Amino acid sequence: MRSRTLSRYSTVAATVLSATLLPLSAAHAADAAPTADDSAPAATQTTIASFGRIADAVLTDRTAALLDRPQLARTARKSQGNVRLSPAASRAESTSLASVQDTRARLAVLGEAYSDADTKTTVDSTRVEGRKATVRVTEATTLTYEKIRGDEPPTTGFTAHHELTFTAQTDGTWQLVSVRRTDKGPRAINEPVPATSTAPVRPSAIIDAPRAATTYPAPAKPKNLGTGTTYNYAAMATYAEKYWKNYNTAYRRFNSAGGDCTNYISQSLYAGGWKHDTTSTEDYDTWWYGTSSQSDTWIGVNEWSWFTQTAKRTTALANAYQMDIGDVLQVDFDKDGAKDHTMITSYRSTSGVPYLTYHDTDTYRRSLSSLLSSYPNSAYYAYRT
Repeated sequence: MRSRTLSRYSTVAATVLSATLLPLSAAHAADAAPTADDSAPAATQTTIASFGRIADAVLTDRTAALLDRPQLARTARKSQGNVRLSPAASRAESTSLASVQDTRARLAVLGEAYSDADTKTTVDSTRVEGRKATVRVTEATTLTYEKIRGDEPPTTGFTAHHELTFTAQTDGTWQLVSVRRTDKGPRAINEPVPATSTAPVRPSAIIDAPRAATTYPAPAKPKNLGTGTTYNYAAMATYAEKYWKNYNTAYRRFNSAGGDCTNYISQSLYAGGWKHDTTSTEDYDTWWYGTSSQSDTWIGVNEWSWFTQTAKRTTALANAYQMDIGDVLQVDFDKDGAKDHTMITSYRSTSGVPYLTYHDTDTYRRSLSSLLSSYPNSAYYAYRT
């Protein structure tokens, strides 16, 4: 990666589908003009590459907005071959960039900024049905922390997945009409913050943790990380940072079944010395993983909280900034009383900022400040493990 530049567009060969798989020769045909029966223009290899460049431009523009360096943007408003943003999509991206700039401003108040970034976009598949093309892409972004306090880790990174929809126009061109995230869990730091609505608070019927404050700096709450402790917190962090992107194949994945975040945190805690608990007939009183099944508390966000609080595996922290290595953070994004996501602290700066690593969207060392900037109206729960 070159200093202070964003990456070039990167893509792999895309799979082109219509109602059935298109023959290879279709990928090299010229774009066909619409016929009298209003048939769609062919999605040639050139058009598919343009789909990828538009996707890369949109996502790179969002990353550039975090750095306050518009000269690094890919300028998604410009057309890529015969593909461009629709007027509505262009307006939506302007709103998205303004939202990301608001995130950057909130980060600045919390003492965080980024000095460099690298975004790569890979086209995973392209499906063409009539006049509609659906393109799925993977975004891999690395952000370099600006040394403001001086004790920040070098980088944070994430992989995110998006679905873009294009429609064919009567003049033979294509327009991007929508961009949709397909990951569960927190939005990536360069994703816009949607307008929020206040949902009624739904009280939990099970013993639950109290909310944590998010003011910085937090009152001191030192954690014993020495070798004489019950658990190996360094091992928890090491495991989390080893498998944040490349999943441990010894475990089942739950990304498509409600999310993998708590499964991954349970693995990390287990790696650091947490023991299975199978002594009760009540599921919320157990915590275990087996060859073909597991307890709800191993994979469920709220179930994990209920078990760990009842079994005294965790204690609630009054302030999320008190978290240290191996401590866990949960978020209720819409404040409806049900927690939505689980993360583990894998790094803590000497100035008292925890950095979270998690699955869905797979993310490495994202600062608590960054999460608060993206979700300023959410409820946070911090656990001392």
